[in-house]
Amino acid sequence: MLQPTLNFPPGLLLQAQGIKVVFFDVDGVLTDGGLYFTEAGETLKRFHTLDGHGLKLLQRGGITPAVISGRDSQPLRLRLQALGIAHVQLGTENKRPAAEQMLATLGLSWQDAAAMGDDWPDLPLMQCAALACAPPNAHLEVRALAHHVTQAAGGAGAVRELCDLLLVASGKYAGLLRESAA
Repeated sequence: MLQPTLNFPPGLLLQAQGIKVVFFDVDGVLTDGGLYFTEAGETLKRFHTLDGHGLKLLQRGGITPAVISGRDSQPLRLRLQALGIAHVQLGTENKRPAAEQMLATLGLSWQDAAAMGDDWPDLPLMQCAALACAPPNAHLEVRALAHHVTQAAGGAGAVRELCDLLLVASGKYAGLLRESAA
């Protein structure tokens, strides 16, 4: 039987227990933060498949992923739709009211929430959330506030690392791993 090999510090696992919703930024978290433009001015974004699969596993584990981003684009909308992420607010720099509306809709509080961001607009969510995370490519102030800084960079598995942490803390990781290997 396949056994998990992931290992997180016990204190971090305790802090991650009970998380029911996770707020993710996009640029610098779900992507590498680079903005790519075609000659026609169309914005292109690169997403990592590890992150996408982690978001699907998070949903299967009963934890709701939510996306709040200052930017909006068709490629982003298509990716979030493909991943089945229903709680999305795009094109907003003032992220806290958007998150509070989502929490109210879900019947949850900040004690049930985690947040992952990489720059100053993400700080209000990270300050309120029970668990704040950042990728290593995040701004210094964001990394200083984070309870956990991932080993993987934004757009290169950072989201998956947080998803795995939450699934291990919830006790769902091993079962999902065995189910995938069956």
